[in-house]
Amino acid sequence: MERINRILHHPDYQNYLEENIAAEKDRVFCRHNMEHFLAVARIAMLLNLQENLQIEQEIVYAAAILHDIGRFKQYREQIPHELASAKLALPILKDCGFSDEEIAYILDAITAHRRNEGADNLADLLYRADKMSRDCFACPAKAACNWPDEKKNHILIL
Repeated sequence: MERINRILHHPDYQNYLEENIAAEKDRVFCRHNMEHFLAVARIAMLLNLQENLQIEQEIVYAAAILHDIGRFKQYREQIPHELASAKLALPILKDCGFSDEEIAYILDAITAHRRNEGADNLADLLYRADKMSRDCFACPAKAACNWPDEKKNHILIL
């Protein structure tokens, strides 16, 4: 997990994380912070192991901790956050020792994480883990949530 720790301590990553926190300071539900990123990473890794997909752990974690890092750009500049996140992730991944092939795979997953494509790949893992990470059944702000009721997690899923 050496490369993951490099991402977590990368100055740009730290800056973008702070930008997300500032942009969501008044948001009462579903924040895009380290708690969310790690929940997505852990759920994606569980799915990866359960389904024997054999995607390398550092690849799963890298995609998960970077998938929403550009959320602040969506709020401020109306750039779809999956595109902003992929763009911001590219130099971080390069700086942290990922190969060009790994980077392409991770960026593809980040860019596609809002679509359910149903394939057994990293993008699908990220999509499912992202949705499963939300504890709607226990959320104190569920009445104010803009997710359609059928999309909310009314029960624990895994």
